[in-house]
Amino acid sequence: MQDPLRIGGFTPLTTIDYPGELAAVVFCQGCPWRCRYCHNGHLIPARGMKSLAWGNILRFLERRRGLLDAVVFSGGEPTLQSRPLLTALREVRALGFKTGLHTAGPWPERLEPLLPELDWVGMDLKTIPDDYPRITGAPGSGVRAWQSARLLRESGIQSEFRVTVHPGLIDEATLRELEEQALRIGVEHLVVQRCVTEYCLDEGLR
Repeated sequence: MQDPLRIGGFTPLTTIDYPGELAAVVFCQGCPWRCRYCHNGHLIPARGMKSLAWGNILRFLERRRGLLDAVVFSGGEPTLQSRPLLTALREVRALGFKTGLHTAGPWPERLEPLLPELDWVGMDLKTIPDDYPRITGAPGSGVRAWQSARLLRESGIQSEFRVTVHPGLIDEATLRELEEQALRIGVEHLVVQRCVTEYCLDEGLR
């Protein structure tokens, strides 16, 4: 029997998590990385203190048909739970909603089977590939993340690539190099986000 989707939070309405659409956001529990500027540290453990039932959220969404446009799966890192996530995406689409995903792309092999069930993906590019471990704490994370970025670009799915800039982690030269490398894989527009430092996982960055 498939494990249920582990959920650490839920936002019933947002206008900023899926461009141009009214959406609900499901925050999936668990992430393989410990990004130093992460502000959702409570979602990193595979099992959190707070757990919401997917069945209850699905019943809520059934009542919102015609009022909401889309459902976005965020995290944490949603692809950590690729099998239950795939089931959830199909259930959401069966209700008539568009589907969105926020991911950092740690597993290209898990992202690929999800793509046919997605209408939009927002992907975080942390930095240039070689510099990833300094942010994520995970060796080899940059190579796999950029493989996911290439896979997403080749899929043709509507997407947004963004980078969060903390001046203690990414300087202007690195940002320029990141933009150049992104352009080489077909990312024509990279959204640069200012880091919200109040809740950084690394207290030295606050």
